[in-house]
Amino acid sequence: EAIEGFGFAMGPYRVLDMAGLDISWANRKRQAATRDPHERYVSVGDQMCERGWFGRKAGRGYYVYAEDGTVIPNAEFEEILQSARDEFGIRSNTLSDLEIIERYMTAMVCESARILDEGIAAKPIDIDAVQLFGYGFPRFRGGPMHYADTVGIDTVLGRIERYAADDPIFWAVPDYLLKMQDSGTTFGDQNGL
Repeated sequence: EAIEGFGFAMGPYRVLDMAGLDISWANRKRQAATRDPHERYVSVGDQMCERGWFGRKAGRGYYVYAEDGTVIPNAEFEEILQSARDEFGIRSNTLSDLEIIERYMTAMVCESARILDEGIAAKPIDIDAVQLFGYGFPRFRGGPMHYADTVGIDTVLGRIERYAADDPIFWAVPDYLLKMQDSGTTFGDQNGL
């Protein structure tokens, strides 16, 4: 609901259900041998697939898809989720919509910065264009790179630092962002327009 309220047509769990949970499961299996043993790995998605819950095509994933078109949250998923919370000592807390959006967008900005650093995308505007026209990023938001410029690099880096206290591997600061902070540039500055 928070992500849809931000402007996306659907939240990440509906997207995963639509794509098919078995797709990401196969990818996780391929990456298992090279996964950093210190990385937090949560098997919630694996457990769902082991039960045959592959999303919309199977009639059940994060949501249950009734034949009459009704879509409701999968109550059995909560049991799997609670088991993971217990395993990792995570207290069940409720994040505000703003906190969800900030974490979601900060993760997107981090991954986009890595894509730029690796030369996969030439300019920040390339990432914004793909997100806007290919992945349904809310057009009025301008894309994740524009979003980062709007909130400011110092704000983005401050969020990463706070989040890294709980998961330093996932929330490792991309070098690209540190270079931007040092040089005082924005993503928009780098587009050469």
